[in-house]
Amino acid sequence: MAEEHRAARAGGGVGLLRRLGLDRPELRAWALYDWANSAMVCTIITAVFPIYYSEVACAGLDPKVASGRYAMATTFGMVIVALMSPILGAYADHTASKKRLLGWFLSLGLASTASMFFIHTGDWILASALFILANIGANASFVFYDALLPHIASDDEIDRVSTAGYALGYVGGGLLLALNLAWIQFPAWFGLPSGPGLSESQATLPARLAFVSVAVWWLVFSIPLFRRVPEPPVSGGERWAGMSPVRAAFGRLGETGRELRRCRQGFLMLLAFLIYNDGIGTIIRMATIYGTELRIDSTVMIASILLVQFVGIPCSFLFGSLAGVLGVKRSILLGLGVYTLICLVGYSMKTNRDFLILAVLVGVVQGGTQALSRSLFASLIPRSKSGEFFGFFAVVEKFAGIFGPAMFAIINVATGSSRGAILGVIGFFLVGGLLLMLVDVEEGQRQAREWDLSEGSPASPTPAAVPATPGE
Repeated sequence: MAEEHRAARAGGGVGLLRRLGLDRPELRAWALYDWANSAMVCTIITAVFPIYYSEVACAGLDPKVASGRYAMATTFGMVIVALMSPILGAYADHTASKKRLLGWFLSLGLASTASMFFIHTGDWILASALFILANIGANASFVFYDALLPHIASDDEIDRVSTAGYALGYVGGGLLLALNLAWIQFPAWFGLPSGPGLSESQATLPARLAFVSVAVWWLVFSIPLFRRVPEPPVSGGERWAGMSPVRAAFGRLGETGRELRRCRQGFLMLLAFLIYNDGIGTIIRMATIYGTELRIDSTVMIASILLVQFVGIPCSFLFGSLAGVLGVKRSILLGLGVYTLICLVGYSMKTNRDFLILAVLVGVVQGGTQALSRSLFASLIPRSKSGEFFGFFAVVEKFAGIFGPAMFAIINVATGSSRGAILGVIGFFLVGGLLLMLVDVEEGQRQAREWDLSEGSPASPTPAAVPATPGE
């Protein structure tokens, strides 16, 4: 009887992991990188660093000036990644080096993040430079991370695996952010300097240690990906055999640009994503610096970002399940509708309570909308071109991160406030949503499978035939 109970529990555990999209070691290892890098996204991009940048690195400057400089640093880093991504993606496909390149940019991100420990009062130039490098390291690593997804997940798994990654990211980022918040607010609990009469170095030590903790967390939880996720073999590159990797990369990139005509639905998805993700990225990157400009309490803002993480955990899984009922496209459109409401709340935001409401709404849709966008695109492209196509996806994603912050900077200079930029973001959701409605998901998935068969590549990473992801 005891044996039967143990078997039942084991079977139930496997069943739960399968429903979550995490029933194989390589899937869990892949998703764990979201857990790892979300510490950087939460603490550096979203919560602690923007406040530290405004109040410490830009000490003595008008908060509106700090917002403008932060927006420009964000824009510069994203431009660099956008320009590099397609070449790097093509190079990775030609040389079977997705994991190696991921490791290189991970190292850049780790070193830049850890070096933020040395940012002190007035060091806005150093802070801007390190923030740019950290953004390059993190976002370039995402190119290769995303490109691994269609090689390890079958068609009926890909939505669940992608949303599971985002959910784990919420857990990992939220746990470290909670710890960071604890030692920033209550340093004495951790044996850190506290009380009146502290020197500048002592007063800023908890926040600077938070930056170091991100680097350590990011490194440790990235290890399973390198150990468990296999490097996809070179595919579809016979015509480039014998060329140098760089020359072949440019050649494959040019070919991919021409072949986008064969992936009309994938290209249309890219265009829609370029526009609506501009709005999503702007909200993620500018919310805290905008709140600082409006003089929302910093403790409330960090706690609100923490709230986003834990609201996002069940909601990411919910969106993965919702996609199986409504279809991926309709689920994304639902998320864009909620983001429109978020913009209206942000425009009228005046109090700490308003910021908390904003955080809850963001937590409901953020992870699910982005995860389903990633998995939908993955289902519309041939696996033999995953690195190159995700290189283009990364260009679109990074340029989407350029326009919003740039708009903030321009409106900030023109009007002396960033409030007007919030309403402008609504247009990105409306136009992007309209383009997404034109995407024929089933036709795009059929064309991607035919492409792989014509290239002699497997249509699925698993031997069994599986149904395509429902798209409508």
